[in-house]
Amino acid sequence: MTVEQLREAGVQVEEGLARCMNNEAFYLRMVGLGLADERFGTLGAALESGSTQEAFEMAHALKGVLANLALTPVQQPVSRMTEILRGREEGDCKALWQEALTERQKLLDLG
Repeated sequence: MTVEQLREAGVQVEEGLARCMNNEAFYLRMVGLGLADERFGTLGAALESGSTQEAFEMAHALKGVLANLALTPVQQPVSRMTEILRGREEGDCKALWQEALTERQKLLDLG
């Protein structure tokens, strides 16, 4: 995975690099760790079981990780899901979850 590939995939690379002291190797390592975060699995399980509070907590935590790394394609659906869960609003979190997983896989496939 390269920063150019991430840029082409819609990642806001400059923002993420700035948060990582413009250290490209460190940023790419953090991207790998962020995409492998175990909370992805926990969030999926919470959505399946209907555990709204746990789903919110996992989505909120992931939103922060993804935003800090500027992984916009994955962060956007997770962010929308977080707001739906926060307000217990009507919304299709499972569809947003699938979108996030699809975008995550696209980024994982770069590596």
